[in-house]
Amino acid sequence: MSREELIKSTIENLNQLSDTRIQEVSDYVRFLSSRIDDKIISEGINTLTSNSKTYAFLHDEEELYQVNDLKEVYK
Repeated sequence: MSREELIKSTIENLNQLSDTRIQEVSDYVRFLSSRIDDKIISEGINTLTSNSKTYAFLHDEEELYQVNDLKEVYK
């Protein structure tokens, strides 16, 4: 079923519903839209933070100690 046919079928089905049910459908559609918006915002934030150099110092930390620095080795 194409997008246009699906929309037409949905509108026909909505026309048969009571006002209360139509309000429920409307609320659900708003809920789905807000989830999509939230996902887009979250992905944008993830992209910004992953490209940020704010925490780059955590990745480039040099090793402070070597195995040779140990006085006693535990097994």
